[in-house]
Amino acid sequence: MTAYTAPLQDMRFALAEFAGLADLATLPGFEDASPELVDAVLEEAAKLTGKVIAPLNQVGDQHPSILENGVVRTPDGFREAYARYRDDGWNSMPFSPDHGGQGLPWSVAMAVMEQIHAANMSFGLCPTLNVAAVEAIEAHGTEDQKALYLPKLISGEWTGTMNLTEPQAGSDVGAIRAKAVPNGDGSYRITGQKIYITYGEHDLADNIIHLVLARLPDAPEGTKGISLFVVPKFIPDAHGAPGQRNDLRCVSLEHKLGIHASPTAVMAYGDNEGAQAWLVGEENRGMACMFTMMNNARLAVGLQGVAIGERAYQQARDYALARVQSRAVTRPGDGAVAIIHHPDVRRMLMAMRSQVEAGRALTYYAVGALDRSKRHPDEAERQRASALVDLLTPMVKAWCTDMGVEVASLGIQVHGGMGFIEETGAAQHYRDARIAPIYEGTNGIQANDLVFRKVLRDDGAAAKALIAEMAAPLDGPPAIDRIAHRLRASLDDLRAATDWLLSTDKDSPAIAASASTPYLNLFAITVGGWLMARAAAASANGANSDFAETKRTTALFFADQVMPQTAALLPAIIEGAESVMALKAEQF
Repeated sequence: MTAYTAPLQDMRFALAEFAGLADLATLPGFEDASPELVDAVLEEAAKLTGKVIAPLNQVGDQHPSILENGVVRTPDGFREAYARYRDDGWNSMPFSPDHGGQGLPWSVAMAVMEQIHAANMSFGLCPTLNVAAVEAIEAHGTEDQKALYLPKLISGEWTGTMNLTEPQAGSDVGAIRAKAVPNGDGSYRITGQKIYITYGEHDLADNIIHLVLARLPDAPEGTKGISLFVVPKFIPDAHGAPGQRNDLRCVSLEHKLGIHASPTAVMAYGDNEGAQAWLVGEENRGMACMFTMMNNARLAVGLQGVAIGERAYQQARDYALARVQSRAVTRPGDGAVAIIHHPDVRRMLMAMRSQVEAGRALTYYAVGALDRSKRHPDEAERQRASALVDLLTPMVKAWCTDMGVEVASLGIQVHGGMGFIEETGAAQHYRDARIAPIYEGTNGIQANDLVFRKVLRDDGAAAKALIAEMAAPLDGPPAIDRIAHRLRASLDDLRAATDWLLSTDKDSPAIAASASTPYLNLFAITVGGWLMARAAAASANGANSDFAETKRTTALFFADQVMPQTAALLPAIIEGAESVMALKAEQF
């Protein structure tokens, strides 16, 4: 497996052009986010990820976390790497200074998190889940809960988890059976089992704070009867230090296709009297609290698709530059050349590069809107930014993670037979990437979310606003005109698909649901193409550097090779629902 080098130049470009870093630095609380500070942050992060975290990626794949006598031991080097990550303050970047955070924009924190996931996705999952726990407690916890848990979660001294899934309740969260019984003193006792709990048990931190969905005795059926509870592994004492061990344990660790170093735990609550817990938010309002955790987590998972794609691209590029095989079709009289000279290898590398850059642009654009939704002083602007984040989140999560799998698969193909051999490390990227379209809501659920909650619910208002923004003319040299022409064609496809969706029979939701995945892909490709067109136009303004030239060329490839897919997706949306649902279940 080759080394990882953070693509700092492209990250800076994406932060400037798509997240709008200069504008973010004018928002209340973000004044310290100067270009100089952000550059320094990214460069220091690159040292940590390249020299400390990335070398552990293959180590963790080959020597996974293990469960021994109730204790989960992470691979060699992980504890030291996490201690370095924690002690250097990386965990606290985007959180409120009121509880020990640095108050930097989420956009900057996400750029650092991209580096961490690209370096070692298994390692990065621990702080990612911690973010979700912090956000839930910050948004819904009592003042006492905030004072007790947030400083240590934000510092990284303690880590947090999300406990949603049960053996009989996967994506159908309303089917959970875990029970919470009041103690009469404001606390509760929880019993039940949870599965797929990322970093549910580990040896990296002094305490693990579990956020657990469970039902009260008189709770209504379904999702309306779910409450959220904070359940610490060690119950904090009067001084906030880890105290008595709670009645919870890791039963086993899952044996997975990838992300082997990340311990995915089966957790049992209440083997004895029940795990002591405290309500977060209101009774039976756990779903609302859960979505506070999940919305940003979905952006983070989309970022994992970008990150793993970047890592796979770097390895495939380096291999193509070094691997000598066959004569070049352009120079048949010469001897064997590095395979990067073969057109089909070039095609694959350009497909990888262009889609990773489009995914990065889409993600950073969404996270920039997230920062505005939280900090812009004008209420109307906050609402507009919030609507944009809501619209983009399922696209970031689904399209970027599908893209990460495709790019990792192409990386194996560039390696040829050596890609299928584990020692090169190319296969690990594919195996690690494959989970991202599944967790935090499968990509089919993301597509349904986009169609039903983000487009149909507001009669297409947010979608139409973004389409109108993307239709603004682009100025530039002939290459920009060609990209703009492709963009206009994709926008026409998106308008037609959106108009059709809005005209579908509201009494036949299966029609819209059958079209949801191709609709999400059409929308995401169009937004990605628009952002790539903006990148090309920005790099054409008097810049003749290698970076500017590669930006324009990469955008042109995306326009020529990826954006025409929208024309094929349109009939799949408008005409495909009938064949999707035509067979009876017993005919499969």
